[in-house]
Amino acid sequence: MGVIKQLGVHYGVSRVTISKIWIVVHKAINEGLVPNVDRKYRGGNKRYALDLEKVRHIPLHHRTNIRTLTCHLNASKSTVHRLVQKGKIRSHSNALKPFLTPLNMEARVNFVLNHIENSSLYTNPTYVNMYNEVHIDEKWFYMTRQSQKYYLLPNEPEAHRACKSKRFITKIMFMSAIARPRYNNDGVCIFDGKIGIFPFTFEEPALRSSKNRAKGVIEVKPIESINKAVIKQCLINKIIPAIKDKWPADFDKNIVIQQDNARPHIKANDEKFVNAAQSDGFFITLANQPPNSPDLNINDLGFFRIIQGLQHEKAPKTICQLVNAVVRAYEEVTDTTTNYVWLSLMSCMTEILKNDGNNNYRLPHIGKKKLSNLGLLPNQLTIPGELVQGVLNKRNNVEDRTA
Repeated sequence: MGVIKQLGVHYGVSRVTISKIWIVVHKAINEGLVPNVDRKYRGGNKRYALDLEKVRHIPLHHRTNIRTLTCHLNASKSTVHRLVQKGKIRSHSNALKPFLTPLNMEARVNFVLNHIENSSLYTNPTYVNMYNEVHIDEKWFYMTRQSQKYYLLPNEPEAHRACKSKRFITKIMFMSAIARPRYNNDGVCIFDGKIGIFPFTFEEPALRSSKNRAKGVIEVKPIESINKAVIKQCLINKIIPAIKDKWPADFDKNIVIQQDNARPHIKANDEKFVNAAQSDGFFITLANQPPNSPDLNINDLGFFRIIQGLQHEKAPKTICQLVNAVVRAYEEVTDTTTNYVWLSLMSCMTEILKNDGNNNYRLPHIGKKKLSNLGLLPNQLTIPGELVQGVLNKRNNVEDRTA
């Protein structure tokens, strides 16, 4: 490190400031004068000292961007931006979460307790392995995003994307069915957990000719109205046969299909579903997750986001290409990634217990990839025994008061 740089670090000023002082001193010495830089350089400009506690008292709706925040702090944008860069003020993206009533929160706690082994022993309770669960859910997949980021060279032309209406981008609803992957004692995957992803589409011949196809050619079109009959047909004709086909022969055939509480979903005692689900040696049942709880379904928790990112990389142009892109993205997800999402579900369950069933928690991170590289990734997560005991004590106290 040079002398000028060392002096800059020592006195907390820039190299330019030290260089200017150096020039003034040399000039004075050459002219036979006594160097004096006290007036001009007094250790640099004093930065504006901003009281960060003022930020805490500004309403959140006045803290949505730096411009509004600086107005209420009576400071410059550069000052606030510098504090953001240093981490003294942090940016936070706030997504809306479903509203939960006390009954909803109680149902969420009960759901988590039902997934805990040895919950009454208080000593090293763990979550059940969830190997007999299949999570299903629906999602719209769009042909393209309204806004897409690209990285270009300085002289490269910008991409031009156009459609008839940004409000009516072509979309197809899919139903995803996913189970937890399983591994043998050597860590080799023997079942990847992917049951399938099924589009809600239908085929019909083209009524007239166009520049894209001739009259009578079979076209694939999305089903716009997804009602109970459509969901029921998908369950009976696609998901249940796929489970029976892909489920390993030596696995337990008592399987629970978990769904959310959407109105088109069928009830667990539907006669046609029961007849199809409880045959061929299988005993498949339907169970509903707690209301307003997407964080308790593997698909909503992270699986759909993974698929969507892979799907947009394929840039589909037609409905058939969109279907193929989503199915290929589903197949490209590795068993390791899927298993990570299941472990994230267990982490979320612990946070639900900590928050008495509420969803006002940050998605926990346990360093799954790092643990996996070290060979320390657990198969089931443990829960602090005192946490489970505290939840059960609260429940018993409530029951005693209402009795």
